[in-house]
Amino acid sequence: MNRPNTKGPDTAGCLVQSVATALRTEPSLEAVTLDRARQSIDVATMGATADPGLAERVAAQIAQTRATDSAQYCGLLTGKNDCDTCDLSLPPEIRSTVTVKQDAGSTTVARVTCPTAPKFWRWKNIPFPKVVQRDVEFFEEEEHPHEWKWQLLAAGLCGVLGLAAHFLSGGGVAGKVLFVAAYVAGGWFTVGEVWELLRKRALDVHFLMLAVAAGSAAIGGWAEGTTLLFLFSFSGGLEHYAMARTRREIDSLFKNAPKTATLLDATGHEQEVLVGQLRPGARLLVKPGAQFPVDAEIVKGATASDESNLTGEATPVEKAVGDTVLAGTLNLWGAVEAVVLRPAAESALQKIIRLIQDAQQQKAPAQRFTDRFSSIYTYVVLALSLVMFFVWWLGFQHPPFIDSVTTRSAFYRAMTLLVVASPCALVLSIPSAVLAAIAWGARHGILFRGGAAVEKLAEIQTVALDKTGTLTTGELKVERVESFPPGREQEVAVLAFSLERLSTHPLARAITRHGKQQSLQPVEFEHFESITGQGLLARRNGSTCFLGRREAVAFDRHADALAKVPTAEAGLSEVWVSEEGLLGRIILRDDIRPQARLALEEMRAAGLQTVVLTGDRQATADFLKTQLPLDDVRAGLKPEQKVAAIRELSSNGKHVAM
Repeated sequence: MNRPNTKGPDTAGCLVQSVATALRTEPSLEAVTLDRARQSIDVATMGATADPGLAERVAAQIAQTRATDSAQYCGLLTGKNDCDTCDLSLPPEIRSTVTVKQDAGSTTVARVTCPTAPKFWRWKNIPFPKVVQRDVEFFEEEEHPHEWKWQLLAAGLCGVLGLAAHFLSGGGVAGKVLFVAAYVAGGWFTVGEVWELLRKRALDVHFLMLAVAAGSAAIGGWAEGTTLLFLFSFSGGLEHYAMARTRREIDSLFKNAPKTATLLDATGHEQEVLVGQLRPGARLLVKPGAQFPVDAEIVKGATASDESNLTGEATPVEKAVGDTVLAGTLNLWGAVEAVVLRPAAESALQKIIRLIQDAQQQKAPAQRFTDRFSSIYTYVVLALSLVMFFVWWLGFQHPPFIDSVTTRSAFYRAMTLLVVASPCALVLSIPSAVLAAIAWGARHGILFRGGAAVEKLAEIQTVALDKTGTLTTGELKVERVESFPPGREQEVAVLAFSLERLSTHPLARAITRHGKQQSLQPVEFEHFESITGQGLLARRNGSTCFLGRREAVAFDRHADALAKVPTAEAGLSEVWVSEEGLLGRIILRDDIRPQARLALEEMRAAGLQTVVLTGDRQATADFLKTQLPLDDVRAGLKPEQKVAAIRELSSNGKHVAM
């Protein structure tokens, strides 16, 4: 909100407009209060029942609130100003449907309704959006990105001090001091979490753990309380470490995304602008070697894009007029002009980032159950311990606090009950197992997108695999060079090397690497061009040179000779080279990964069915099946056909991983 109004009432970054949109799309929503002092947001519904997913949907709507011209967030989110000092003017259709009430430190946006309606609203708190001052939002910056280090350090101190107190002190005063120090270290961060919950008038198992630790100390069980605090603090440190590691690994994939773009005006002049300022319909110039700044459609020129950072596919994708290019992908060789399809915040790259952000917060179903259970269980155990204190004191006439000669006090018995009822194993087992899996995966280069993904792996029955870059290395190698008639293989290799060194296609990398290894000397061309979907065309000394697919060469003067040459055997690829009086081909192989057979054998031993879904020709797929222990191979599939195959497998009642 804190920006000059240079383009009229543009309210794309206005929180009030976001809330108004939510009010229109959510019939059960009545009002939203944003408290800047407490850094919290409350949503109101009518009556006693509430939509369980409403708070999350409203939070997502508010989290997307951002300005479009100055990359500044709404003043209500930054705390710089409020609606009374904002220089935006809301459209009439918004002013007629909502009321905005300003109080000290808070703002309430509500439906226009009767005066008595607010008495029946039911309020629920949702997280306050974190603000990142960037043109395009990547990951929200953490307030304490290295907090996990301090948590693990505190857990380690708790364990060391507890062991020292148990083994070295002999139970004297020194032991008590060491135990107290261990309590402080182990409970330091847990106390902070419990305090935040108490401010919201809520309790969970963390409070119960503190109560159990205090109860253990009260009855002399210092070692038991220290052990409990150590386990909880260590578990919390590991959880924060896993989240920080995930954030760092994902953020590193996108940190080099373009921040500026080359904008073309109506006269063709170039202007560097921030990516966040691009609007649909704007015309961009993207040069070779640059990244596409937003999702766009090519309107002039042709190129190929490297989309491996989004799709994982190592092979470049040819792009021509009418094709869509995705933000963050690399323009390999052609200068193209493209029209923006959608703002940077709505690009495929940003959607992936938001999906990963959401997935980071997902917990395994079993863990979600224990979280719900632990909150109720906390109240039950605390209430039971209190009731039993009075039962032992007043009902069984045990002394209330001080042990007598013959019997334990009611307080001692209540604290014993509290310790015994502590759900340590239940609460720690699932998060610890999930965190162990996530940590193991991170060490081996595997990123789990939340605990739900880890737990679902246990249900998998079928694993679908791609071929190129998954079962194979994705790096082609020259198998041999052939000429027709034989005897001119060296000339074919030199011509192919000379042409491909000017290209960036994966086949070109393999042929260029082979030429350098053979110390071939390239020839110079008077003219060179790349024909999309066909190959490379060049001229030298009045002669036309061509490199490409068999079908493209067949239209040349060598059609009769080609008809006599069989296609390359299964598992191999071929590139044809022709010039006046010269015809040959380069045979390339995509080697199978050394680890592929072992991995597939382990899957089979685990009872998993393996299916390969590839776009390669059937002969190549059949050859792959003879080399690896696969249950099924489906070839010649387009991306949408791969999706259909996954749906077919899933419709048969199988749990499928791709």
